[in-house]
Amino acid sequence: MSYHRLSSVVKTATLCLGLATLMAPAAEAAAYHVAKGSPAGTYRIDPDHSLAWFTIGHAGVAVVTGRFDTMSGTYTVDPADAAKDRATVHIVASSLDTNLAARDHDLQGPDFFNVREFPDIDFSATRFRSTGSKTGLLYGKLTMRGVTHPVVFRVREIGAGPVTALPKPWGGYLSGYEGTATIRRSEFGMGAYAGMIGDVVHLHVNIEGVRTSK
Repeated sequence: MSYHRLSSVVKTATLCLGLATLMAPAAEAAAYHVAKGSPAGTYRIDPDHSLAWFTIGHAGVAVVTGRFDTMSGTYTVDPADAAKDRATVHIVASSLDTNLAARDHDLQGPDFFNVREFPDIDFSATRFRSTGSKTGLLYGKLTMRGVTHPVVFRVREIGAGPVTALPKPWGGYLSGYEGTATIRRSEFGMGAYAGMIGDVVHLHVNIEGVRTSK
């Protein structure tokens, strides 16, 4: 190898090493991380980044999943005083989607959700009890098909903090949670096809909210 070629290789290697060194902090800064700010404040649920879904046994051999595509609501978090925590979630029953149009039609009918007579599904929290730094139990009332029963969601905070990379209406100071609960569909007047469809329903809610006030 000639001197000039060796010199060119050394210069190129040095330049690459220098660029890698300079870019390393930027790459690290761009890596995914959980926001660790305070979740305190009142939030509007972002329907585009939130989802309510459920699973239920089918035919004794499998599990079927369904989701609701239209959801709204608000929640308030006060880390210093759980008595001030509040949450309301509204779901449009006709936004049900189980990935099969014929099944959705049946589920929206009178044997199940009966969406013409009962278009809304609502949850209203009554109190929150902390079980850890990021976890707790959210007690509330679930109204579905015109029937109201108490439900307890096991809740976990995912993260909170300013997110400037997203434009409005999604960006701002955000927080996110996931919650799970279990109900029996028969208690809400949906006992049809008990031999083919399980009675226990596992509820899942993924919430992302935009803070509207501190």
